[in-house]
Amino acid sequence: MSVGENAIVVDLAEMDLRSANEKLQALNGTAETGHFKVRNPRGTHALACGLDAPVSVEIDGSTGYYCGGMNKSAEITVHGNAGQGVAENMMSGTVHVKGDCSQAAGATAHGGLLIVDGNAAARCGISLKGADIVVKGDIGHMSCFMAQAGRVVVLGDAGAALGDSLYEVHIYVRGTVESLGADCIEKEMRDEHKTELRELLDKADCKDVDVSEFKRYGSARQLYHFQVDNLDAY
Repeated sequence: MSVGENAIVVDLAEMDLRSANEKLQALNGTAETGHFKVRNPRGTHALACGLDAPVSVEIDGSTGYYCGGMNKSAEITVHGNAGQGVAENMMSGTVHVKGDCSQAAGATAHGGLLIVDGNAAARCGISLKGADIVVKGDIGHMSCFMAQAGRVVVLGDAGAALGDSLYEVHIYVRGTVESLGADCIEKEMRDEHKTELRELLDKADCKDVDVSEFKRYGSARQLYHFQVDNLDAY
């Protein structure tokens, strides 16, 4: 990968993780932009975490757990695969994984956009709190478990127990769904949902994908309320 004239190189073959993250966080709390190239990530955990500035970070290779965690404002691109919890607790900005990612992608994320060009494993979007996730491949079982807010788009298939115990997240799946979790149902795809889906697909550079190929899933809202008939269960 060529390095732009103004890019700052962070090479994990020459420095430890703490020093690398400190270099990436140098502009935190400012409105300044910067461009970083990370070389030799070698599956390192917790890389490019806690960024709080409108910087761009390109990681040349695969990363370990929690890459891009707690991201705020930064644009992070992983030219490889990502381990568990990529973009965990993200607040804003973008994390783009060019390969596959492990389980719990986007867990608890409050804002921003996570794009996965490949597949995401189990529990994708678990406890999602407002972020957007677009997965161009498949997602694993128990995805969107207890997801509270946000939007999840899956161009491939979804595993078992999709959306178990979810709240108000919008889920769009183009492929097949192995099974739905508790209180998750297929819902009508109205015009406003087609518009929302179109915007998300465009953001993920999926402009040629037809929104009519998707089904929408969401909460049946039966877990929200106390049912007197279930009194004996308490």
